[in-house]
Amino acid sequence: MAEAVVSFVLQNVRDFTTQEAKFLSGVSHQVEGAQTELLVMKGFLKNLDARRGEDPTVQLWVAQIRDAAYDLEDVIETYGLKVVSKKKRGVKNVLKRFACIFKEGVDLHRIGKEIENITAKISKLRSSLQKYNIKEIIRDRDSSDGESSSQLHQRLRQSYSHAVECDVVGLESNVEELVMHLVKDENRHRVVSIWGMGGLGKTTLARKVYHDKKVRQHFHSFAWFCVSQRYQVRNVWEGILIELISATKEQRQEVKDMRDDEIATKLFRVLQEMKCLVILDDIWRIETWNLLKAAFPNVETESTILLTTRNQAVATLPNRNAFLHKLQPLNENESWNLLEKKAISERADIDLGMFTKKRELGMKMLRHCKGLPLAIIVLAGVLARKNTIREWERVYENVHEYISRGSGHEEEYEGVSQVLALSYDELPYYLKPCFLYLGHYLEDSEFLVSKLTKLWVAEGLISLRKQRHGLGETIEDIARDCLSELVERCLVQVGTSGSSGTIKSCRIHDLVRDMCLLKAKEESFLQINNSLQENTSSLVAEAAQLGKIRRLAIYLDEKTDRLVSSRDETNGNVRSLLYFLPGGWMPKSEKGLLSPLKDFKVLRVLKVEGLYNVEVELPSEIGNMVHLRFLSVKDSKIKNFPLTLGNLVCLQTLDYRVHFVIRHMLIPNVIMKMKQLRHLYLPLDYRAKSNLELSTLGHLQTLYSLAIEYCDLKDVGRLTNLRKLRIILSSSLQNLEEILKSTGSTLNRIRTLFVDNKFHYRGAKQAVQIVSSCRGIYKLALVGPIAELPKELPNNPNLTKLELCSCGLKEDQMGILEKLPNLTILKLIETAFLGNTKILVFSKGGFPSLEFLDVFIMGGITEWRVEEGAMPRLCRLEIEYCWGLRTLPDGLRYLTNLRELTVRGMRRELHRRIEED
Repeated sequence: MAEAVVSFVLQNVRDFTTQEAKFLSGVSHQVEGAQTELLVMKGFLKNLDARRGEDPTVQLWVAQIRDAAYDLEDVIETYGLKVVSKKKRGVKNVLKRFACIFKEGVDLHRIGKEIENITAKISKLRSSLQKYNIKEIIRDRDSSDGESSSQLHQRLRQSYSHAVECDVVGLESNVEELVMHLVKDENRHRVVSIWGMGGLGKTTLARKVYHDKKVRQHFHSFAWFCVSQRYQVRNVWEGILIELISATKEQRQEVKDMRDDEIATKLFRVLQEMKCLVILDDIWRIETWNLLKAAFPNVETESTILLTTRNQAVATLPNRNAFLHKLQPLNENESWNLLEKKAISERADIDLGMFTKKRELGMKMLRHCKGLPLAIIVLAGVLARKNTIREWERVYENVHEYISRGSGHEEEYEGVSQVLALSYDELPYYLKPCFLYLGHYLEDSEFLVSKLTKLWVAEGLISLRKQRHGLGETIEDIARDCLSELVERCLVQVGTSGSSGTIKSCRIHDLVRDMCLLKAKEESFLQINNSLQENTSSLVAEAAQLGKIRRLAIYLDEKTDRLVSSRDETNGNVRSLLYFLPGGWMPKSEKGLLSPLKDFKVLRVLKVEGLYNVEVELPSEIGNMVHLRFLSVKDSKIKNFPLTLGNLVCLQTLDYRVHFVIRHMLIPNVIMKMKQLRHLYLPLDYRAKSNLELSTLGHLQTLYSLAIEYCDLKDVGRLTNLRKLRIILSSSLQNLEEILKSTGSTLNRIRTLFVDNKFHYRGAKQAVQIVSSCRGIYKLALVGPIAELPKELPNNPNLTKLELCSCGLKEDQMGILEKLPNLTILKLIETAFLGNTKILVFSKGGFPSLEFLDVFIMGGITEWRVEEGAMPRLCRLEIEYCWGLRTLPDGLRYLTNLRELTVRGMRRELHRRIEED
């Protein structure tokens, strides 16, 4: 992780000094010296990180290097932003100007000295590494004598083909499916991949398949090799070849005497001419496969390569003619069967009452395992030596600790955290901080990808990775790629997907989260202050935390009476402050509730969301937090928009969607100063003394809610990076056609459009004109009267999601909706159609791509017809609070792909009829 920190500090300092070079000219020499020293130090860090678990001294050095890098970035940026602010303000009075020049000179000397001191500290640390022969240790790391702790752990987990587990549960269907793919002659795959997170049983499944009777009869020759970093490519080829030909002593020597290219050629021919099954167990990297594949046939052959991996990129890369098998967790019954076999079955003396009680406790403990076989086996290893109910109860009271740590007696029952940590160790350096950042989310919670990527960008974590500068690619796109990599490596699970197929929400397995928190604490990456007393492994509590706290996540409960407690004494170094408030949270007093936040001097991320039980003011001192990149007060009852927010020139995301009860908030014309803004969310109801100038926000991608009454629509034309737009129509627009023509190129780039017509039927025509001008939209939401949809809407091939709320559409507009060729999500809310519309008809051939339909509070609809051939792909349907409907559409029987039907808030007789049928 130290390598990651130094890398992104170097990148951020380089970017900042390039942008503000003229304001840092007085200390440029010191800044360059510090950058050079960090660059030299970076060469030590990759291998130093690998050895940090073996020696407390190394741990301390890593922490000191990390802190020095962060301190350097804070000092340079604080000084630079201070100078920029002063230059922009200017001083007219001559005496004051001389006083300012003198003070600048003093500040310059002080900052220069601070940078020199940090540089000297880094240099001294580098000397210490050399003095204690760290260099020699690093050189030896690739040899057999210099094995790191993670490499040793991998070696201990070495798999062998002959070691077949007796107690295997839940793999029967998996074995059957894989055997079928291996033995069928037609359309057989040359490469079969088993993919899944650590601990799911990939190796166990591979062994079962390897020893299956049908497989042994089908193939003529077999080889099993556990691929490890410590093996050279030649070793792998050698081992496979020797197994496949059942080499004699003479043949073994002959193989050893071959050159690398000769071994590869020989193995290639054997696989091509014979019917072989080769198992490559535990491949972690794409690079490993790319090195190995030269010896594997890429032409028609009767041989098959079966590999296991935690990395989807490896599983899908090898060959177009490949089969991917994703291994799933065990269900509740399978989990209990495995636990029973390992912990209870062999005991003949157990009585029914004791068995029943143990089953009850066991089922509770299994909830923490989430179907992960490794976790269940670890738990069973502990319980197998516990005879009494009281002993089982004690395990239940500390179940997190036992699962994470293991029993400590046998290698077979090593802790889950150690095994899952291998996935973390194998992450490229740019992904490690992205993964550790996920630790601040609550257990079992889903998090929105759109917000997570904004937080990553604000923290500077995405600058670690080289941007590919693809057409229209943004740093948020790179962030999404990073998340996809974590998903592929089975460290993150997909929650829901959007209409365009992108990942919308995610979660992490509880046991992966435990490992994440453990690593985050070891790296001093994140501290969680938790008054909710969440059940977290004691391993996390015991982990040594070296260095300053830079990120703070605070979970409050109903008993907490303030936001910042006395234990948050590390305010001066904290860069990220994330609050999680329970629904009923109420402070003792709202007076000065947010004032303590001003003590967090170098804060980059501040999230205070859901503070809705009390109305408070955001203090003007917020303007002193000049480092802020992300500020969100979403759903909080914040009454004001301080003028000083204009000082936040580094701000990238401003989410001011305050609680809906806050109305007519006065917004001063200071947003134009925030030239780095990428995402701007304004309150739903606000006012301004003069038009808010937004044309300076050249980086802006998201703009919610643009009130036409207080903003100039012409400004939108200058926002060439804008992709998401929410417009509020509350007054008439003059010369709208001309304005739309002048902003056409920008409007055509918009992908998500939300038009909120508060001007009622007087604004209907203008709403249609605006929609018609955005020809590239993928998602469209219309709120308020519109009567008729744009006639050219069916010609939009990109539109995948449409939401209509209180639009009062004429009945014939359903004909336009049905023709949308790629619409996958449709939501009809309240009076989406005119109040006199009683019958809803979905005709034959309509909505050819629709997958999800939500009909919500359409109280005027009394009859709904679905003709045969309508909505052929519909798989999810929600009907809610449509009180006029007495029966469900008879045509639902034609929807053969329908998998999920939700009926809520309907007439009692309809609910009763559904229950009966």
